[in-house]
Amino acid sequence: MIITKKRLSRRTILRGLAGSLALPLLDCMVPSLGLADTAAAPVRRFGVFYVPNGMSMPYWFPKAVGPLNELPTTLQSLNGLKERVLLMGGLADEPANQVKNSGDHARSAGTFLTGVPFKSAGADVQGSISVDQVAAKPFGKETQLASLELGIEPSVLVGNCDGAANCVLSNTIAWSGPTSPLQIENDPRALFERLFGAAGSTNRAARMTRIGLDRSILDLINDEMTDMNKVAGAQDKLKLGEYLDSVRDIERRIQMAEAQNSRELPVIDQPVGVPDDYAQHAKLMMDLLALAFQTDMTRLSTFMLAKEVSAHAYPEIGVSDSHHPLSHHQNEPAKLERLHKINEYHFQQFAYLVKKLAAMKEGDGTMLDHTLFMYGTGISDSNTHFHDDLPIALIAGEKTGIKGGRYIRHPKGTPLSNLHVTILESLGVPVERFGDSNGKVSGLTEA
Repeated sequence: MIITKKRLSRRTILRGLAGSLALPLLDCMVPSLGLADTAAAPVRRFGVFYVPNGMSMPYWFPKAVGPLNELPTTLQSLNGLKERVLLMGGLADEPANQVKNSGDHARSAGTFLTGVPFKSAGADVQGSISVDQVAAKPFGKETQLASLELGIEPSVLVGNCDGAANCVLSNTIAWSGPTSPLQIENDPRALFERLFGAAGSTNRAARMTRIGLDRSILDLINDEMTDMNKVAGAQDKLKLGEYLDSVRDIERRIQMAEAQNSRELPVIDQPVGVPDDYAQHAKLMMDLLALAFQTDMTRLSTFMLAKEVSAHAYPEIGVSDSHHPLSHHQNEPAKLERLHKINEYHFQQFAYLVKKLAAMKEGDGTMLDHTLFMYGTGISDSNTHFHDDLPIALIAGEKTGIKGGRYIRHPKGTPLSNLHVTILESLGVPVERFGDSNGKVSGLTEA
């Protein structure tokens, strides 16, 4: 990054664009050397990626603790960034075992980020604030959106989905308060418009009217962008051009998907799994999340790669079984291998985002440098529904202070909430206790 004596404030630039488009951090927005208004502390980001129905455990953990010469099979898609991956064993979600009148899957999602047993009686649900939302309170003062709650499968907000538990408990991991589970967004168009505000409404009629105009959001501000390019330096022009190309590409892909979805089709039974659709959908959502981070619209996110008790099938990777029934594998090697393929496929979608951030320049480093991700699930062995020795991985940027490239184990039964406390401290949001924590986890910063 080149720090000059001239500075255009982010607010001034946005006002010039009528506040219609979020922008990435440009060199001309950074305070110059020697000014009283010096550069702010580096941005910190945190994202949680959750997978349902447990894990095919033989493919997850390495055979021995210590340095990772290569990642386990499930995580192979990040082998090129293995120095950023910290695998942890021994963590447990004991609050899930304390929940009454609920299936194990609702217990898993409903306590994963809260560390508190929930209560569910019909439409009444009571839980606790999740760790992401604790961080969202101070982080949200610096961004337009305090957090994003994303996913691939649609949420079900009524009825019972796992035992006697309300469906919302299987469909989200984020809670803003004891009675406020946060609904995930899985519609790329709705997310796009939330970030860029093209339609002013997520109402389908309003959205289709805007689409009917056949005008890109970038076309609407073309003149303003031309003026901005006159004052931007060479590096800023390059960065801005790459960013706008990304926005336009995502908008084009959404429009293509909507055009395909608007075609009249014969009435047939909906297949359990549709080839290619999952990966295309996931990639769009990952690209939009990357833009939300790049423009500093938010610094916090949760992402459910599927919801608990998901029956989705993945014939595109050779797994025609429904996910949830397959997770009851009875330790049959063939079923464990097929379940592993699903676990690996989910992780590949996440790895796409990590690699994207690692390639995106920010300041004197990359977007990944100041980003921390937590990846995992609240069930270990999916056949037994155990909530201990959970498959948890941290993917930590170089500037987060967390040392990757290792597999470490904590004492058996160490509360998962201890990790939450430690993460909050690393984000600059220290708390004495969270959920069922009884301390912090050690070894995250050791080489």
